[in-house]
Amino acid sequence: MAKKIDPSELTVEQKLKALYQLQATLSEIDRIKTLRGELPLEVQDLEDEIEGLRTRASKFAEDIEAAHQDIADKQQRIADAEKLSERYKEQINNVRNNREFDMLTKELEFQTLEIKLQEKRIGEAEKFIAERQASMEASQKMASERQEDLEAKKAELDTIISETKSEEDKLREKAKGYEAQIEPRLLTAFKRIRKNSRNGLGVVYVQRDACGGCFNKIPPQRQLDVRMRKKIIVCEYCGRILVDPELAGVKPIVAKEEKPKRKRSSKTTKKPKTETE
Repeated sequence: MAKKIDPSELTVEQKLKALYQLQATLSEIDRIKTLRGELPLEVQDLEDEIEGLRTRASKFAEDIEAAHQDIADKQQRIADAEKLSERYKEQINNVRNNREFDMLTKELEFQTLEIKLQEKRIGEAEKFIAERQASMEASQKMASERQEDLEAKKAELDTIISETKSEEDKLREKAKGYEAQIEPRLLTAFKRIRKNSRNGLGVVYVQRDACGGCFNKIPPQRQLDVRMRKKIIVCEYCGRILVDPELAGVKPIVAKEEKPKRKRSSKTTKKPKTETE
């Protein structure tokens, strides 16, 4: 069984090498994720949209059910009003004085108006049901179309994941091995830097006398410190950890020195003397 490495016993050079190897491995994982593109987000958006459409259709169905119940209540009121109207009509035929006649006539008129009012409200409720029914069917149709899109996107995403899963799993195991060689404090700092950087680079090598992350010029003394590998050096502009190209296994590219421009000597041309002079 291999002896477990204690990160505190490693030299700065070994820590830097482990950090760079971890960065290279994580960059490969990022590359695999890039192959998936926006598909995971598109799948999530479609799932949310379908859920919203289904919730809306369910709400429309509840409104339709409530409207049907309201119509049933109004129809019952009409039936009750018609019964009262029939009874009042019978009572009018047997009135004994004008007072009873007037009272029954008013009650009969009231029930007639009640029937008309409930019929009007039933018409409004039926119109409301028709509108909600159309909206519900439109939401259901859209949800069905989005479901087809979702299945296609999921199939595409599953294909990409299945093709890259084995490679990604191996890289993740490899990354865990490098993480075990790095002190927790340094590893936390690396992850924070990587998270805050736009391209996911937490460790970069010096290239053409500049930082490989932000491309700002690095002073010669700081470059010397990086090459010495005696301490962790970070870029003073972007905060990324710097390593020298040799440690990263990259052939160093030396920045070309700009040649000073030669100044043209401006010769003053003497005017020829005239006879008058």
